[in-house]
Amino acid sequence: MQNPRTNPLLNPLMSVAELSALLAQKAGEVVVFDASVPPVVPGYESLNSNEPDAEWRIIPGARRFDYDERLCDPDAVLPHMMPSAALFEQEVRSLGLSKESLVVVYDDVGVYASPRGWWMLKAMGHDNVAVLDGGLRAWIDAGNATDLAGAEWRAGKQNSGDAYPQGDFVAAPRPEAFVDSAAVAEALSDPSCRVLDARSTARFNAQAPEPRPGVRGGHMPGSLSFPFPTVLSGQKMKSALELALLLSPHVQRDQRVITSCGSGLTACVVILGAALAGFSRLSVYDGSWADWGADHALPIIEGPDIG
Repeated sequence: MQNPRTNPLLNPLMSVAELSALLAQKAGEVVVFDASVPPVVPGYESLNSNEPDAEWRIIPGARRFDYDERLCDPDAVLPHMMPSAALFEQEVRSLGLSKESLVVVYDDVGVYASPRGWWMLKAMGHDNVAVLDGGLRAWIDAGNATDLAGAEWRAGKQNSGDAYPQGDFVAAPRPEAFVDSAAVAEALSDPSCRVLDARSTARFNAQAPEPRPGVRGGHMPGSLSFPFPTVLSGQKMKSALELALLLSPHVQRDQRVITSCGSGLTACVVILGAALAGFSRLSVYDGSWADWGADHALPIIEGPDIG
């Protein structure tokens, strides 16, 4: 049997039925992470309330994977930037993650925030991880039970103390999984690379304002508009065949795919789609347009591409 940490071919998507069966048969080997964050994209809504004192419905036994407050670089100006390997290792060990754990990540929108958690784990060397297709909504729609979790759980305070058995996860970072503006600038003029922008077409063309103050509108020269809902069918991912057909006109099989979005969150939805379609050279621009658009030394195009 292959070691899951060194097998990159594991299916990155899991159905509700598959997770239910796993929890019934091998509950002690499965770690379920809730990576929910409030959606900022119009038309996407959390199943749970984000009021400070609100309780959340969660999959029973789920652990909070909070990449906005805990699993992030504490010194970064930009939101949810990747933490150091040491900090990541410390946090996920406190959540009970071990080298051989099978991890399933979900969110309470559908497939929105969970791919970011999945890709972070992949970036730190843990391949035995999948996204729950349809997330918490699909879990509930299938008639499965939920638990209630309060503000302390949401804030990740259960990470401290003896809430979970200490894991033995060891980070093995993959530097190419998350890249910076310098790498993206180089990729934009490299024919072996393709940069896909997961923001809306209106934001890509500077026809809709950016939500962050001081960030210019427009897009990177040479990038392609590829809004993240393109890879979705409702709250779930499209099939591998559909995804391959969507990507094939824009990306050749041997090209490196780099995705960007507003802050590096929904870029991971497109990366998940590319992985399901069989692409293997994958990177996410950490910081994304919040980084590029705020740096006036970097070039932009305001408006649709011509020609």
